[in-house]
Amino acid sequence: MTYSRDFRERVLKTRQEENLTLAEVAERFKVAIASVVRWGKVLEPKRTRNKPTKIDMEALKRDVELHPDAYHYERAARFGISESGIRSALKRLGVSRKKNTQASQSRL
Repeated sequence: MTYSRDFRERVLKTRQEENLTLAEVAERFKVAIASVVRWGKVLEPKRTRNKPTKIDMEALKRDVELHPDAYHYERAARFGISESGIRSALKRLGVSRKKNTQASQSRL
């Protein structure tokens, strides 16, 4: 869970004003000691990376409809990207990987 900036500032300010230890301030505010240490180093939470995708999601959706049994490496070759890129894009589309319809014992 990400705490707001004002809460982080309040925790650090209380620690400094009342000369509390890390454990004492963590106990008072019900947060982990590691969080207080981390906030002392960097107050701002990390920003998420917002990078556009290399693949056209509509084209990938059409490819899944046209080739439902294709493997990731086959799709990756068609689109010119990595298998992990295909895997991530399919996950964003909500497409799960191929599964066998029979249980492993019944295939023996």
